[in-house]
Amino acid sequence: MSHHDTVLVVDFGAQYAQLIARRVREAKVYSEIVPHTATVAEILAKNPKAIVLSGGPQSVYAEGAPQVDPALFEAGIPVFGICYGFQAMAAALGGEVARTGLSEFGRTPTTVVERGTLLDNLPDSFSSWMSHGDAVKRAPDGFSVLAHTAGAPVAAFEDPERRLAGVQWHPEVLHSEHGQQVLAQFLHDVAGLAPTW
Repeated sequence: MSHHDTVLVVDFGAQYAQLIARRVREAKVYSEIVPHTATVAEILAKNPKAIVLSGGPQSVYAEGAPQVDPALFEAGIPVFGICYGFQAMAAALGGEVARTGLSEFGRTPTTVVERGTLLDNLPDSFSSWMSHGDAVKRAPDGFSVLAHTAGAPVAAFEDPERRLAGVQWHPEVLHSEHGQQVLAQFLHDVAGLAPTW
């Protein structure tokens, strides 16, 4: 049996984890879903070549809200945060997540300020599918801010040296323009995975 790179999708409880896993496979990379209760040791034991943090139902500041162990980002494995996963990633790495007063749900105009690797070949603005009340106000140290919306001062970021990136929107849904391209560019260009599955 030939070996394929594996991407683990960490499920934070939103309805999108299965769809994210499918979109990863559509980018020709094998994926599996693990619960957010999995420890870093359990995740690393599966030898993932990249990790995707899924959306979730609530604020990262809500009582009992699932968090990301910062040790996950010290393992040298590429990580991509989506929606809640993006905010949990920002919070775990020392960025600032706060309620901006402007919730965004549905199609949202998104402005690219720097393409980086993640948003390479995308237009200056496009429509993305949002579902959030909180937003990342300040990216963690070492990250470039790539995009913003009216309600999200930081709507996408990346740290190419550590191969970490994330977006506030849902690239896995068809309503997000260029969503599959963004996901594929993380997998292939940021994480360096071969499209062999």
